[in-house]
Amino acid sequence: MDPLVSPSAAPASATPRHYKFWPKRAPRSITPPATSLWHNLAISALRYPDKVATVFFGSTITYAQLMQQAERLAACLHGLGVRAGDRVVLSMQNCPQLVVAHWAILRANAVVVPVNPMNRAEELKHYITDPDACVAITTADLAGEMAQASNALEAKDRLAHLVVTHFTDAFDPAVSAPNAPPAAWMPWLTTPHDLPELLGGQVLRWTDALANTGAAPVHTANPDDLAVLPYTSGTTGLPKGCMHPHATLMHQVVAAGILGGGSAETVALAVVPMFHATGMISVMHSCVYQGATMVMMPRWDRDLAGRLISTWRVTHWANIPTMVIDLLASPNFAQYDLSSLVSIGGGGAAMPQAVAQRLFEHYGLRYAEGYGLTETAAPSHFNPSDATKQQCLGIPFMGTEARVVDPDTLQEMAQGEQGEIIMCGPQNFRGYWKRPDATEAAFVVLDGKRFFRSGDLGRVDEDGYYFLTDRLKRMINASGFKVWPAEVEALMYRHPAIQEACIISARDAYRGETVKAVVVLRPGHRGQVSEQDIVAWCHEHMAVYKAPRIVEFVDALPKSGSGKVMWRLLQEAQST
Repeated sequence: MDPLVSPSAAPASATPRHYKFWPKRAPRSITPPATSLWHNLAISALRYPDKVATVFFGSTITYAQLMQQAERLAACLHGLGVRAGDRVVLSMQNCPQLVVAHWAILRANAVVVPVNPMNRAEELKHYITDPDACVAITTADLAGEMAQASNALEAKDRLAHLVVTHFTDAFDPAVSAPNAPPAAWMPWLTTPHDLPELLGGQVLRWTDALANTGAAPVHTANPDDLAVLPYTSGTTGLPKGCMHPHATLMHQVVAAGILGGGSAETVALAVVPMFHATGMISVMHSCVYQGATMVMMPRWDRDLAGRLISTWRVTHWANIPTMVIDLLASPNFAQYDLSSLVSIGGGGAAMPQAVAQRLFEHYGLRYAEGYGLTETAAPSHFNPSDATKQQCLGIPFMGTEARVVDPDTLQEMAQGEQGEIIMCGPQNFRGYWKRPDATEAAFVVLDGKRFFRSGDLGRVDEDGYYFLTDRLKRMINASGFKVWPAEVEALMYRHPAIQEACIISARDAYRGETVKAVVVLRPGHRGQVSEQDIVAWCHEHMAVYKAPRIVEFVDALPKSGSGKVMWRLLQEAQST
């Protein structure tokens, strides 16, 4: 059945079985606004000018102020030479400046390139050169890494401009409890940083950028224009940019608000990283579309989360299950009031049954797990709030058709049998940036419809709910962060002592999985370099969630007759 056709227009026998669990009064498909994403902020600022848009350690920004700051930064970007379709790198932890910068880039008719702020200089080079970015926006604590990455490139590939903000541009360091940051965060948040040198380019302070009084360019972006270029890794090679026009994100923003029961009265705890599709779309964009309030956390801290939920009467909390587990384990948990919560859920890892049961028994909250990828702009599957199943991906998202097929023949599998999960819907990306070969391999046409191949193996039960069973692709899931072994291995080969490296997953009581490196040292370095030396080097040269926490030295890696490393043998040995 075409997912855009009303179910009432289809024969009863063709109605998907999961529709009987569909949320009451919610449509099964929608007609999203035929505008760019910028208009969502403009309309909310018109409707709710004095309503609080963001809360950051007690400091607030209204929707009128948010729009004004975005307009000013857009004018600044235009003055720096940013034109329609240009890509602008945005690398920050969650803070109001990230929201302002995101919408300023859209307002300037440009494209947001969201980058994980945990990336180091060696990794950042790719996010500058691949999208051909000339401008980056970041925080002062990360500016040195960004400048180092740019300065190491050939002159033609370097950034021309770097806009830098301090966290204290958005909050008062003298803030008191319960809004105060953890004491351990204060040096990170408040230490003034000297602006780095950008070879052949200009470094601009955030406050100077917002002082711009020029006019922003005429906004011309339409639904089919590229809006966001988030990067995802894979089994081989460097991360690939996923081309998302305004239309794919707009569909997800509107649908997420409907299915999540959001409104202008929503108060969301914005702790899921906003460089990631879930935090960007299901939290930031959905809140702005609704005119809701975001209580922002730049990093996870269980007691800060408990205080903020209690103080600001948070109603919606999208998270990673490990956050919930951590909060419930706090010795101060009895002091927190979670009674305001009406919606809680997330993805990236399975929620343990015992924890989900505790949430339901104590607060009447059903933890709703979901599933999606960068390519699908977050959810392709969700658990209806009144009909959730635990350790389950859920049912196909609004307007989405999903199937489980044989990875080789593409024949649909019978109920309960394992196969590759594929999905077709208005949220699917348009393709990989500069990678037509990878784009072609990522899609398959069945019954005249273009399905995205997830690379995940799963099954569907008698009710139409999907369950993840395995992966076709090599991938490690560490507390919801996806780690692609090929990328980590490529970075590790830069170490002069490493002859060969193979990345596998190891079990971790808290993270679920963690990263392990099986390493063969070069002969001249054996006995001179320790496992801990390799661990320390990795933490210095790559994002902390990617860096191996375990290193094992071996004399040789198992290989096939063609010379390929047989990583599955190492993984199976680790799992037994």
